[in-house]
Amino acid sequence: MSELGQREEIRVPGMSEPISHFTHVVRAGRLVFVSGCVASDAAGRTVGGTDVVAQARQVHENLGRCLAAAGATFADVCKVTVFVRRMADREAINTVRKEFFGPHRPASTLVEVSRFVRDDLLLEIEATAVLPA
Repeated sequence: MSELGQREEIRVPGMSEPISHFTHVVRAGRLVFVSGCVASDAAGRTVGGTDVVAQARQVHENLGRCLAAAGATFADVCKVTVFVRRMADREAINTVRKEFFGPHRPASTLVEVSRFVRDDLLLEIEATAVLPA
């Protein structure tokens, strides 16, 4: 584990190559910052087509991979920001979120956006976690 103040960039196995100048996860001491996760497979292809539930499941699986790579779990997540194409999808996405977070409730912000980096994406989630002492 990194020491307090030390910054580590983490590239996550099983995640597609970043298409811009960023890394999947940054761990700084006990803080874990996860870049926005979308419904992509390891090759960068969108999973779930137009099914927001299927996309939400893939997004949360990717988020879980990123957290695990930094030594964190969904229970360690303190804050998420959820970006959606359609606010009407909130309930369907929330159902999937409950499956992954269980009883743990992070602080959360939900924002509707006009588009994502690819037109077939329906949501993106970024997260901040704190590793146990």
